[in-house]
Amino acid sequence: MAIWKLHGDGVTIRPGEVVKPDERLTWGRTVGMGLQHVVAMFGATFLVPMLTGFPPATTLFFSAIGTIAFLLITGNRLPSYLGSSFAFIAPITAAKASDGGSFGTALFGVLCAGTLLAIIGLIVNVAGASWIDKVMPPVVTGSIVMLIGFNLAPSAWNNFAQAKLTAGITVLAILLVTVLFKGIVGRLSILIGVIVGYVAALIQDAAGMKIVLGTNADGSSILGPQIDFARVREAAWVGLPHFQHPQVDWAVLLLFLPVVLALIAENIGHVKSVALMTGQNFDRVTGRALLSDGVATMLAGAGGGSGTTTYAENIGVMAATRIYSTAVYWVAGGFALLLSLCPKFGELIATIPVGVLGGAGTVLYGMIGLLGARIWIENHVDFGNSVNLFTAAVALIAGIANFTFDLGDGSSIQGITVGAFAAILIYHAMRWIARRRGTLGDDLTASPASVPEGLEQATYDD
Repeated sequence: MAIWKLHGDGVTIRPGEVVKPDERLTWGRTVGMGLQHVVAMFGATFLVPMLTGFPPATTLFFSAIGTIAFLLITGNRLPSYLGSSFAFIAPITAAKASDGGSFGTALFGVLCAGTLLAIIGLIVNVAGASWIDKVMPPVVTGSIVMLIGFNLAPSAWNNFAQAKLTAGITVLAILLVTVLFKGIVGRLSILIGVIVGYVAALIQDAAGMKIVLGTNADGSSILGPQIDFARVREAAWVGLPHFQHPQVDWAVLLLFLPVVLALIAENIGHVKSVALMTGQNFDRVTGRALLSDGVATMLAGAGGGSGTTTYAENIGVMAATRIYSTAVYWVAGGFALLLSLCPKFGELIATIPVGVLGGAGTVLYGMIGLLGARIWIENHVDFGNSVNLFTAAVALIAGIANFTFDLGDGSSIQGITVGAFAAILIYHAMRWIARRRGTLGDDLTASPASVPEGLEQATYDD
């Protein structure tokens, strides 16, 4: 375990310097930075349980526990906050739908995804990470990240359509905050947009405006306000979050396997990003980073939380402040844990109206999809090469259009699963045939070594 030493006088960061992971500032400044990291992760981490139906307090609890586990397993050498991964939204939604709305099978899928990621982490810790780049080159990784985002487009519209005014205000607020403000305020545009949308919904409720909440047995609409504080008033101030247990259903595994590919890319990108900005080599910690995220996701799946991943919001805060001390993340994890033990706070988060979720989801899902394209651009993927072109083309249509194939035993594979495996299989099959026939050449993608790959890949999640 790395032990922190004081950086300089503990107050000043000179031009060109960074506070390295094994250093810290004074404890007062360290605590302040830790709280800032909690605020940075807040919007995206809570949006995932809002969209999937998981209890927000439980998700925050396992996010905090996962962050602490990450710091322990990586030997306190790699700074990271583990928040809710957007890659889990689609498979969780599909698993719940197939199980009549129950969380059991979805949690089993999260648990299995974490287990596989942890196993891969152990392998990388022994054999290195170079084999991952060969299995998932940039054209494949970009395609998978892109289809994960765009596959969620119908979900965004369903929420948006239910309260179009609130959703539109939320989108507008996010866009304006992004371009009007610099620094940490601009980076918190999603969180601020959600707050603005929430206030807009409160104003509409106060004015007597109602939305359609559902339908009666006779087909008539059920009208009501967008926000209901009844459960907030009933909730206690202090208490444990609501834990749930997974229910074994092997059929859901195919829904969650592609998520592991995205988590691998996110974690490796995080390691490279921190190495780039601190000037330190963290290659030996890559396997532990994957193992840590796998363990955190397993814990979440076992107890009722959403799967975790490293967070681009927190990378942004580190880049802006030049403070990479792991001490800051111990503070962030501890504070998040305390918040998760306040049921009233969790119920307040659960009152975020559907229109706000629709607006925020419209922005976030599109961003996830376009980050896949950014991977292609930064790695100079050549779509003049037919292998790259057809790999992306088939995978994207299969994933976005939600292609579904019945396996004959009541289970099926669809959407993201079909697209992800199509990307991997098509790329390697076409490349093998092309090399045997000498029809396309070997230079399918430019070497990513010439671009600051880590900094860009660190933005996969959010």
